[in-house]
Amino acid sequence: MHEWQVWLVASLLLFVAEMLAPGFWLLSVAVGCLVAGVVSLVVPGAVVPALSFAAGTLLSLVGIRPFLLRYLHPRGTEIRTNVDALAGRVGIVSERIDPGTGKGRVLVEGEDWRAASLMDAALEPGTRVMVVRVEGATLYVDKET
Repeated sequence: MHEWQVWLVASLLLFVAEMLAPGFWLLSVAVGCLVAGVVSLVVPGAVVPALSFAAGTLLSLVGIRPFLLRYLHPRGTEIRTNVDALAGRVGIVSERIDPGTGKGRVLVEGEDWRAASLMDAALEPGTRVMVVRVEGATLYVDKET
């Protein structure tokens, strides 16, 4: 097997491995291997392709990776999970929420949660409410309009 073939096979394997790994790190190394493979077709030996591998990898880390991260993983699109995902959801008061004691319960998506009202008025069972925020295991709700 020729030297350029080894570089190109390594590049293909790294491109495939990038599909399974996050962060576009392997993609940069694959681009470096691809550059080294093309250079080894033109220049025989090991030193020049190895240097072109290093240069190709570094340039793709600086040039390609930030571009891909910016456009494929934009900021502010994180997926909310667990209790953080409850903010903005609609629930039904299952146990009277008393503003004086701050005790009550709300049923949200089939789960019963401790709740406190953001309003000064009591919320009776059956009232539709919206979860405004979550602190610990307590949902702070407001009457749905």
